[in-house]
Amino acid sequence: MRNKTLLFGSVMLAAILLISLIGPLFPFVQAGIEEQRMVFINSTTYERAPFSPSLQHPFGSDDDGRDILSLIIMGAKDTLLLIFSITAIRYLAAVVLAFLGSSKKSPFRLLIYGLNGFAASLPLIFAAILFITMPMFTFSPNRVLWVILFLSLTDAGRVAFIIQQSMSSLSHSQFVEAGVTVGNNQLGLFIRYYLPNLLPELIVQFFMDLGKVALLLGQLGILSIFVTQVFVQTTYGYGELQNTSLNWSTLLGMARSDILRGFWIPFFPALSLTLLIFTFNMISEGLRQHYSRA
Repeated sequence: MRNKTLLFGSVMLAAILLISLIGPLFPFVQAGIEEQRMVFINSTTYERAPFSPSLQHPFGSDDDGRDILSLIIMGAKDTLLLIFSITAIRYLAAVVLAFLGSSKKSPFRLLIYGLNGFAASLPLIFAAILFITMPMFTFSPNRVLWVILFLSLTDAGRVAFIIQQSMSSLSHSQFVEAGVTVGNNQLGLFIRYYLPNLLPELIVQFFMDLGKVALLLGQLGILSIFVTQVFVQTTYGYGELQNTSLNWSTLLGMARSDILRGFWIPFFPALSLTLLIFTFNMISEGLRQHYSRA
């Protein structure tokens, strides 16, 4: 196989998927996420968490004595589900918007231009911070759903605009004109002529956006803004926000303040996200090479 980029990226993604599925089943992973803040070496000597990387803790431990490698394995599934959910909803919404806005007189065309202009003028990270930190969403029991929908739909206009521009180029091709001649309506043209020809480009862009979403979640994590969190009342009149997931961006944000005490605490979650982004980008580039040769 000459497309080594696609092969290597696919192997890496398969390995990550395998780890996310079977990794949490291993006993040492289950034991690794249990808190163990203090370890007695002998009757008079003890060591307190965080523990530096060793044979027992290859990636070290956090402040609670939890093995970081185990935390990363346990959080892999949630991380992938978040990334794929946000990107899949984004592309599904973009395809629907592109179809509804295919007519030049359609109001959805203006909506696409507006959403694309919004995405171009305001970086998604700032829009996400403004939205996610609003009290009505911070304390909402459906916070995860709201955040996923926001991160998906905010950038759907950009994807829809790209699809629309590609459709505009295809509209002058002979096979589309032949489809009009044989009596296809707008939906028939979209399903039979536009979508099949746009599919390779959409697949390439989809994997590229998987990497962008992973980067966005990492940025939010560094700022301690998490997708999965709930408000828990600790005492009368007081409460705190607690994370309900071990996804990698959450681990990255929770460990940000520990970088001086143990560099390994934020380093390995950040490294995991970097490898995941690298994997998606490699698959995207490999697919681009594959379709360009076809």
